Amino acid sequence: MQSPKKSNLVPIVIIASLFFIFGFVTWINGALIPFMKTINELTDAQSYLVASASYISFVLMALPASYILNKIGYKKGMSLGLIIMGIGALLFIPAAEARTYWVFLTGIFIQGVGMTLLQTAANPYITILGPMESGAKRIAIMGIANKTAGALGSLIFGALLLSGIDEVKDKLGSVSLEEKNVLLDTMADSVFMPYLIMAIVLFVLGVLIRMAPLPDVEAEDTDDTVEGKSTKTSIFQFPHLWLGVLALFVYVGAEVIAGDTIISYGISLGFTGEEAKYFTTYTLMAMVATYALGVFLIPKYVKQKTALIASAVLGIVFSLCILYTTGFTSILFVAGLGIANALVWPAIWPLTLEGLGKFTKTASALLIMAISGGAIIPPLYGRIVDANKTELIASGIDQVQATSRAATSSYWILIPCYALILFFAVWGHKIGKK
Repeated sequence: MQSPKKSNLVPIVIIASLFFIFGFVTWINGALIPFMKTINELTDAQSYLVASASYISFVLMALPASYILNKIGYKKGMSLGLIIMGIGALLFIPAAEARTYWVFLTGIFIQGVGMTLLQTAANPYITILGPMESGAKRIAIMGIANKTAGALGSLIFGALLLSGIDEVKDKLGSVSLEEKNVLLDTMADSVFMPYLIMAIVLFVLGVLIRMAPLPDVEAEDTDDTVEGKSTKTSIFQFPHLWLGVLALFVYVGAEVIAGDTIISYGISLGFTGEEAKYFTTYTLMAMVATYALGVFLIPKYVKQKTALIASAVLGIVFSLCILYTTGFTSILFVAGLGIANALVWPAIWPLTLEGLGKFTKTASALLIMAISGGAIIPPLYGRIVDANKTELIASGIDQVQATSRAATSSYWILIPCYALILFFAVWGHKIGKK
């Protein structure tokens, strides 16, 4: 049974604070990718494993997280998730000391495990905390908190981690091996204090969330019994759910590409690290503005389905514009994907969970697993960049030009992602429903 509307404000604020936290942690990856690439001397494909380490945890932990939440409840699960995230943050300290990439990735993965617990609890909770037809509106409010935090995180960690990165890269090719190690070790040490503070904050919040007043809510059950037919008994009897999972999978991949590649893309086009550190913020603030518009428009003026169709079409158009423009204009179209992406997550969740009744918790875990799109699609983009760059260099184009052209042309990978989202918005969400 859903809670009365008058009791929803406090839990909405609490859940929004959780979205703020994992928004902050998630979107610092845009700064971490070029930082890790420099201090560990990685290829483009290797550097995007930062995103993989974070998002692959959603595949491995979504169903276990659902089981844990059923056993210990929402509040204890959220508390545990925050504490696990704090442990992951602490691991950055020995990782920086050793300057070992796999230790950094382990810390990011552990933080992802904690975020999986939070996401598995928070997304279905906020979706069913009121009428399903306004679910996108509530999730859009969560999106404002999430992406505002992401913009702050990107700015703060961009300033802390990318300050002086251009000077370091310029020196690396002309110094001795010993001097090079000193430069990279000094740069790696810059993560020590930020991640120590992050760990302390997460541990404190993990304790405080146990005292938070969160009411119990459950999805309304559905009666699928028709004359001569029995009630649905399996999650596999809901084809629109699986299409929703696929749509969310490609969406998260597209969103992570828009947010996490834009700094590296800017650097490949010739912008300095000092200039490029702001680019992720452009993407996130575009999302925040569109979320705010969604809160106002949905569902009074615009249906969730209509918002999703418009978002998918805009994603295809902006992706084509990235491919056929250059320089800062192309950067702006990558940032503009924030407008196309903002209402996709809020619309897919209620359209997918509608009518699932007692299967809602399992379906929510499957949707959380779809976040793994962020682990698979961005590294695939990185591999395409590496392959294109190698081919261009082999054809006689200098490395700087080859890098920028390969980075631009590889954004074609976004077009099939938005095409799948468009299919779900127009037809897929209706398949199998009465």
